[in-house]
Amino acid sequence: MASVLYALGRWITRFRWVVLVGWIVLLALIGGGAALFNKGFDNSVSIPGTEAQQALDQLGRTFPQVSGASAQLVVVAPDGSKVTDAAFKTVIADEATALAKLPGVSSATSPFDANGGLVSDDGRAGIISIQMSESETNVTDAQKDALQDSADSFGKSLPDGSQAVLGGSLFSTSFPAVSATEGIGLVIAIVVLIVTFGSFLAAGLPLLSALLGVGISTAAIYLLTAFSPITSTTPLLALMLGLAVGIDYALFIISRHLDQRRHGMEFRESIARSLATAGSAVVFAGVTVIIALLGLAVANIPFLTTMGAAAALGIAVAVLMSLTMVPALLAFCGERLGRPSRRAQRTAARAAARAASAGAGSSDVASVTVVHEAPKPNRFFLGWVRAATKWPVVTIVVVAGILALAAFPASKLRLDLTDAGQLPASSPARQAYDLVSEHFGPGYNGPLIVTGTIVTSNDPVGLMNDLAAEIKKLPDVAAVPLATPNATADTGIIQVIPKSAPTSEATSQLVQDIRDLRPHLQQKYGVTISVTGFTALGIDVSDRLAGALLPFGALVVGLSLILLAMVFRSIAVPIKATVGYLFSVVGSLGAVSAVFVLGWGDRILGVEQTGPVISFLPIILMGVLFGLAMDYEVFLVSRMREEWVHRGNARKAVETGFLGSAKVVTAAAIIMFGVFAAFFPEGDSTIKPMALGLAVGVFVDAFLVRMTLVPAVLALLGEWAWRLPKWLDRALPRFDMEGEGLERELALADWPEPGSDLALAADEVGLDSPRGPVFDGFSARVPRGAASVITASDPAAVRAIMLAASGRAKTDSGTLKVLGHVLPERAGAVRRRSAYVEIETDASVARLLAALRPGVELVAIDGADRLSDPVAIESLRRTIAELVAGGDGWAPVTVLIGTTRPSRAQALLPASVSSTEFESDLAEVTP
Repeated sequence: MASVLYALGRWITRFRWVVLVGWIVLLALIGGGAALFNKGFDNSVSIPGTEAQQALDQLGRTFPQVSGASAQLVVVAPDGSKVTDAAFKTVIADEATALAKLPGVSSATSPFDANGGLVSDDGRAGIISIQMSESETNVTDAQKDALQDSADSFGKSLPDGSQAVLGGSLFSTSFPAVSATEGIGLVIAIVVLIVTFGSFLAAGLPLLSALLGVGISTAAIYLLTAFSPITSTTPLLALMLGLAVGIDYALFIISRHLDQRRHGMEFRESIARSLATAGSAVVFAGVTVIIALLGLAVANIPFLTTMGAAAALGIAVAVLMSLTMVPALLAFCGERLGRPSRRAQRTAARAAARAASAGAGSSDVASVTVVHEAPKPNRFFLGWVRAATKWPVVTIVVVAGILALAAFPASKLRLDLTDAGQLPASSPARQAYDLVSEHFGPGYNGPLIVTGTIVTSNDPVGLMNDLAAEIKKLPDVAAVPLATPNATADTGIIQVIPKSAPTSEATSQLVQDIRDLRPHLQQKYGVTISVTGFTALGIDVSDRLAGALLPFGALVVGLSLILLAMVFRSIAVPIKATVGYLFSVVGSLGAVSAVFVLGWGDRILGVEQTGPVISFLPIILMGVLFGLAMDYEVFLVSRMREEWVHRGNARKAVETGFLGSAKVVTAAAIIMFGVFAAFFPEGDSTIKPMALGLAVGVFVDAFLVRMTLVPAVLALLGEWAWRLPKWLDRALPRFDMEGEGLERELALADWPEPGSDLALAADEVGLDSPRGPVFDGFSARVPRGAASVITASDPAAVRAIMLAASGRAKTDSGTLKVLGHVLPERAGAVRRRSAYVEIETDASVARLLAALRPGVELVAIDGADRLSDPVAIESLRRTIAELVAGGDGWAPVTVLIGTTRPSRAQALLPASVSSTEFESDLAEVTP
């Protein structure tokens, strides 16, 4: 990874204009497509497979007049009057008639209608029930406006002191939009970047890159509405995450570049190395966030899957912008950004003078000299890490205790689809909700619909009355105002009014109680019932999401353990990181529950209504915080591991690595906290809890877990923190996070000697197995286009050397370079340019020809001395001669022949082909 990113960085410095123009053109194309083809957002919530959704779909076919969206016009008479008075009764009835004639309205039931009319017990309030002919998704803004205009006109015709407010499920959900307050996050980011970098120019680069990235991802989401339904919450979530991680990812790359520049590194080389090191961490961190967001699909809820995929698109664009646009912008800045310190310049000048006196070109040396001056440690962060690690057990207990306190409010978290009760008090829908609760009871804001097939009944009306009587006996049933069959008498509906609010636990229990009646009603009346309606749909969504939390959590935790073990080559570090992630999740959910459910500090924070939070909040918080937690874990602990690898002092590595990354991690966390918190003031009932949860989660994870708990745990574990069983080390793929492999490649660029163009160069190469060494001490120099015999007494050693030379086995010691690529770092490049053939029988000679493909520069042949058929031997001899000689579009190919019988192998070679023989010192060791 590091080598690929290094090459990408070098390319971008030469073609920065191509990168800049390419992104701008892409933004124009996607933005233009979004403007022309977007179909707007679809804010319906469809949950396939749930009982409520299936029943609602069935009603759409058999009882369409009650399956559409519904609304309520609540009329309240002033004190001393009643809606049943003549002055009110006539105008209310006329309004119901007028509403029924509006476009999209199926029916409007007057409060005084004998079948379904609603008048409060004290006579002061009445409800005109409005039934739309289409679902909420298909009700147009024009139809909603017509309803509102009619309600406003009606309200003006009522006596002074009267109220007429339009609400109901059609108007109960508000969806967020971007507002000016989100700019607060950008202001915080600018201030933090200026303080961190000490440069206005450097501070502007992450913002420019992040804003361009969110512009592209947001436009892409709008364009995708032409192909798939997308809720209006989706682009806001993608914007929030894309902006936060886009700034942070750019921050990590730029800070590494500035640090290298201060030490005297030439700016082009610094850009490439920053991309190779910090860029590798960005790729890893971004991939973890993307996988976690895509993992939301385990809930099997379409709108949530779409939301996760769109947010993952925003993260992917942020990663690509950091890997391409950021180095391009750094290349444009050139020498102006991050000039070497005076001390570095003086030291470089002295080095150049010494080189000049030795006969070297002074200008070349001065341009690439890197001066590793020891920076003065930041006193604040030095005190922090020493306080955290002085008594690590105490630190662990204190931090764990603080975060454990969040478990209490987190255990009280309640989930549901939010309704009008969570809207601002100024909203008409909220006012209607409150008036209904006051005059009728909270359950009238969320009636349940019980439906069943009654096609076999001879008395459908009587049957519906009998079913209604059974349901009335249940606790928490306030009323059953409607029980009727449809016109064809094959489907019946019963409207059930709970005593409790739609999002209360009592209503959820009532839904379950009605469903528990199913066996009884089936046995007694032959009817199988289902419960549906907006309230039941919300309950089913919550249950579906609650059931998905465990498998999603297992996916995230398992992924965390594997990825971190792969990066840090440790068992303790992944376990510690995963436990810390769980602490962060508990802290985040605890904060959300404390404010939005328990009401702690709700007035101070401007939360107007407490109650359940949106059902998908926990799973989104878990997914996003997983990625962000891995970000900080990687950027902090990778520095500690680097110090451990280079110096071997475990406790010192914790302190030095902390000081090398704490400032950048702190800046990144403050920026991300600011961006998330900026979405809180103007957010709706969906975004507010999410913004608070993410902001608190980032704060807890960065400052309590990663920068306090992690150093304490690593200091306590010492060397044990960095140990990994050899079998697991060999099984896990390597991810060169800090560019160790790249550094080795650069150091061996001129090995074995400057200008050499060998096919294979090996010095003291060895490969181990759990049973002992397979081979050791293998050294060779093989020119390109030559045939060489590799000799060992053990067939296993021969096979291992052939596999290693063709990039198919990882060596454990020594230095190996094949076709100009250092192994094992560039094994992939060697595999693409080589072929490995094991000859077991005379007939398998044909496999050699089949393995050859365009671009092959080296062929490793194992088992050639097993041939006995003269025809096969001659075919092999002829093939080797053709490979080494080249021709017919083939460049000369290097041939390695592995054998335990060198004389036999030499006899296979054509007389015209010169060869060299190499031996392995420990070839007799059997694995």
